[in-house]
Amino acid sequence: MLATQTLSFAPMTFLTRPITAFGRRAIDFFSFLGGMAYLYLDSAKSAPRGLIAKRGRRMGWANLWAQMVRVGVRAIPIVALVVFCIGAILSMQMSPILRDYNEEKRVADIIAIAMFRELGPLVAAIVLTGFAGASIAAEIGTMTVSEEIEALEAHAISPIRFLVLPRVIATIVMMVCLAVVGDIMGAAGGMLVSRFFIGIDMTQYIDRTLSSINLKDFLTGLIKAAVFGGIISGLACYLGLKVTGGAQGVGVATTRTVVLTIVALIFVDLMFTSVFYYLGV
Repeated sequence: MLATQTLSFAPMTFLTRPITAFGRRAIDFFSFLGGMAYLYLDSAKSAPRGLIAKRGRRMGWANLWAQMVRVGVRAIPIVALVVFCIGAILSMQMSPILRDYNEEKRVADIIAIAMFRELGPLVAAIVLTGFAGASIAAEIGTMTVSEEIEALEAHAISPIRFLVLPRVIATIVMMVCLAVVGDIMGAAGGMLVSRFFIGIDMTQYIDRTLSSINLKDFLTGLIKAAVFGGIISGLACYLGLKVTGGAQGVGVATTRTVVLTIVALIFVDLMFTSVFYYLGV
């Protein structure tokens, strides 16, 4: 009798197992989103006090400046090199197709719009994810494992205000600056290739670049860059604060930071592009 009951329940267990796994993944996903939302909310609440409070309670302008140098200034060479190469690649790939229609000069138009609206901010954000996002997650994760976060809380020091807030502000500000660098270097890469391989005069290339873009193209790219900066720093700090399991946990958090951030950046970029397309921006 018992064997018969066991066999009768086996198909039911087989059917409910995928549902249970899906429900568990859904709960974990929404818990993750909720934790991220609380982190951003706490950071926003801590911002006024962290910026203007009395000495000893604010996050410290020296700390903010150090994070800006670490996150943004040191990333300028690698971001400039990568985006410059992408601009050059686009120019070489598009010129044979446009030559068939006797429209080689439109290389400048295409590269300018692509860089200022999409590729400049997105590529700079992806590069910054590997350059700064992983290091932020590793640093905060190491502090979590070594119980330095608990030590701050024991001294009535908010980890959000002294650790998370400077990194979030620095990443957002410097991401906007890096997007501008990426826009310029991408256009410069396309211009040099167009000059020496396609034969387009630099003055003509610059004129077409300036005439093909307008203020809204530039601003939409900067809006994306600011949001990308918040995503990079928010995910890195959140995953760093959630580290468990010692050194292995730090490595896992660093890897998850890079993977999840890149996926989130591309998804958010798709959402922005869809909204701007719908609004006709």
